[in-house]
Amino acid sequence: MRALKWFSFVLLTALMLSACSFPYGTPDAAATLQAVYTAQAATVSAIQTQTAPTATPLLPASPTFQFPTLPPQQTAFPTITAVPLFTFTPIPPITRCDQAVFVKDVTVPDGTVISPGAQFVKTWRLQNTGSCTWTTAYALVFSGGERMNGPAAVNLPGAVAPGQFVDVSVTLKAPAADGRYTGYWMLRNAAGGTFGLGENAQKPFFVTIKVVGDMTTVFDFVAEYCYADWRSGAGDLGCPGNVGAKNGYAIEVDKPQLENGQKFNGKGLLTVPQRVNNGYLSGYYQPFKVQKGDRFRALVNCEYLANGCNVVFRLDYRIGDGKIKTFWSFNEAYDGLYYTVDVDLSALAGKEVTFILTAHANGKADADKPLWVAPRIERPSNLVTPSATPTRTPTVTLTGTVTPTRTPTVTATITFTPTVLPPSATPTVTATATITATATITPTPSETPTPTVTASPTETPTPTETPTP
Repeated sequence: MRALKWFSFVLLTALMLSACSFPYGTPDAAATLQAVYTAQAATVSAIQTQTAPTATPLLPASPTFQFPTLPPQQTAFPTITAVPLFTFTPIPPITRCDQAVFVKDVTVPDGTVISPGAQFVKTWRLQNTGSCTWTTAYALVFSGGERMNGPAAVNLPGAVAPGQFVDVSVTLKAPAADGRYTGYWMLRNAAGGTFGLGENAQKPFFVTIKVVGDMTTVFDFVAEYCYADWRSGAGDLGCPGNVGAKNGYAIEVDKPQLENGQKFNGKGLLTVPQRVNNGYLSGYYQPFKVQKGDRFRALVNCEYLANGCNVVFRLDYRIGDGKIKTFWSFNEAYDGLYYTVDVDLSALAGKEVTFILTAHANGKADADKPLWVAPRIERPSNLVTPSATPTRTPTVTLTGTVTPTRTPTVTATITFTPTVLPPSATPTVTATATITATATITPTPSETPTPTVTASPTETPTPTETPTP
């Protein structure tokens, strides 16, 4: 019994030692069994030695174990052949019955300069990229933009098979006012459907021109400045203004000197704001009827050597008794430069507009001397009629009482000197008349004739034109 315990201990120890000596990874089954068998044989030998110490029997030879050969590990994998999920087949482009491609501008390339009112012929070269033949029932039609006096439709000159080219033309007339104009055109098939360019045949082709013509001054802000109502925060001011007045003033300047030192060969307006923080000066001019194409033009800067001048120039306006609005503004600080103003007034076309020249100080106004150089409204010359420049003459009515003498011939000689005071929109005229009257009268003994002599030069100022003072 004792020998059996010892045998079990030895066997367990051998197994433990064998387990500790296993390498990391997958154990070798054959090597493990061989170690167990060797330990068992040693144990049996030891037991036999202890139980029969004096005898030395011959032990049978240890059996030879044949371990099965493990199949080799797989080192190669079979080749996988990719099977496509689908095969891509290109979709051919859709061919439309009616479709066009723009080739070139045969006449009047984009941006061509044309005189106001001038007639011209625009020609496009197109290609039929559809599947249908264009017949003479097809037409060039206006699509949008500026029509330029063009017709609603022009039929094609002949049949155009798919793939062929055709020149399509339309006679147009340039607008009267300066500017850039674009008109859009398309084609129309025999069924009345319109088509044009692009993938969906929905894009129009177009003509773009630039109209440039001579301009005529129709309103001179310098010539009219004493017919304007000048105001500041201190109230209404006189005209011409009192130079140096703290309440602000406006005066005409002949050949004004610009910030860069050059002198302008013309006239300007010096509009000095009230000498307070953020002070201003505004001149309310007589109503003026704006037409399409009218432009406000001027040079703006500060008076020469007005260092520290920092103002906002504004062209304000009011229609009727409506709210005052700003049409244009510009912030000017003395920097030795002057700036050109060229503003299109067409947005106000057809309206009687009260224009307001405003100079507004940016902070302190002590150094501010804003100068408007040749402020005016210009109109395309072809829109100005010869009667557009009337002469201002005041309306004067004189009544004299004449007592005839024995001389039967009376000659009335009237001498008057009108004095025009224009601080408001309606000039006030004071006339001093000297009357020497001689009349051809056959009086009765009881009659004292009283002839009335009336001199009526008529003033009809037209604010929409250029007055000659």
